[in-house]
Amino acid sequence: MIFPLVWRILPGPTVLKVLELLVLLVAIVFVLFTWVFPWIAADILPPPDGTVDAPASP
Repeated sequence: MIFPLVWRILPGPTVLKVLELLVLLVAIVFVLFTWVFPWIAADILPPPDGTVDAPASP
């Protein structure tokens, strides 16, 4: 598993390791929402239909 490997690699006592893991998780989520998900939405998903029908006049 990857978690025990990361836990052994991180320096410091347990409290510092937990803090470092939280910072790593926040950084990963930030990178995903800033660059990865917009790239996927722009390149893979079809563009949204931007046309709006005019309302019928009475």
